[in-house]
Amino acid sequence: MTRTDVPSAARSTAAPGLRDKAARYALLPLRIFLGVTFVYAGLDKLTDSAFLSASGTGSIGELMHGVRDTSAIPALVDQALLSPVGFAVTLAVGELLVGLGVLAGLLTRIAATGGALISLSLWLTVSWQVSPYYYGNDLIYLMAWTPLVLAGAPYLSLDSLIRSRRSRRTA
Repeated sequence: MTRTDVPSAARSTAAPGLRDKAARYALLPLRIFLGVTFVYAGLDKLTDSAFLSASGTGSIGELMHGVRDTSAIPALVDQALLSPVGFAVTLAVGELLVGLGVLAGLLTRIAATGGALISLSLWLTVSWQVSPYYYGNDLIYLMAWTPLVLAGAPYLSLDSLIRSRRSRRTA
């Protein structure tokens, strides 16, 4: 029997549970990927002594000096260069907090907004000069954060647990 042989009423109800579950958990792989990636990126920066230096090979200072003239907003890079190590630590801690928040599903929309802002700032500075634009990953990360900013983490999250407990208290 082919799909066209099944009456339309039967087709519309075929495997509704599976479709509903797929739709319900559609953002979960994205949450896991972005969360793990940002936790890894933050930890990688915090444990790399070369990166956490104002100058030298592999340092945040060297990176910022290297992208300053090709960035979309050189003034943003100039601000980072006022305290390159402070900027690097702030960036790394921000990535770590965003990743943990998204993985746990705690304040997910806020965490995703933080991830989007980090990705936006990196796109406008570090990867702005990448051509063609789709070779630069920061723009892709910025777009990947958008569904989580809009939808949050409605399932398998601390946000949903808190919401359900609040609704039980008010009921």
